[in-house]
Amino acid sequence: MRNFILPFIAVLCFMLTSQSLQAQDSTKVDPTLSGQYKLMLSKSKNFNGSKLVNPIRLAGFWRSVRDTLNSERKELYNSRAKINAQQKTIVDLQQSIDTKDNALNTSNAKLDEITFMGISFSKSSYNSIVWTIIIILGLTLAILIIRSRKLLYEAKYRSGLYNEVSEEYQKYKVKTNEKEKKLARELQDERNKFEEYRSTGRY
Repeated sequence: MRNFILPFIAVLCFMLTSQSLQAQDSTKVDPTLSGQYKLMLSKSKNFNGSKLVNPIRLAGFWRSVRDTLNSERKELYNSRAKINAQQKTIVDLQQSIDTKDNALNTSNAKLDEITFMGISFSKSSYNSIVWTIIIILGLTLAILIIRSRKLLYEAKYRSGLYNEVSEEYQKYKVKTNEKEKKLARELQDERNKFEEYRSTGRY
């Protein structure tokens, strides 16, 4: 019976001492590991230059260290999972951006492309070719207009000369006709005179 009572008393004293120490330690303001470590050292007794650490405080400190490590490991795991998810999201977004860039470049290339008679041109090349053709045609038209004006002036000049020659010819023709008529009358007069002479026997 005594063998049973003595351990029971020892356990009861240990529990009371543990509860009183926890109650005293819980009154401290600093709950961090550093604060608990300093509290444990301040509550420990010196013996021949060494510290006698109470096992209950040491066990409590170890629980705090273990809980802190577990919490840090959990946060580290969660942070790594979040980083992996963010990296996957970044990769997906980059792929989506690359796909959209390629589609945009293809669309821009199609918009910038013009097909004429089965030949593909970019808009800048097509515009350059069209403006070059327009400029050449404009210069050709200007040259033709200048030459046609010169030819028109020459035609008017030659038409004027022809009209002058034609008028002179008409005048000459009228004069010639008048001369022919005059000569014909004179000839007729002479014939009449000749016939008159013949009929009178003077010939």
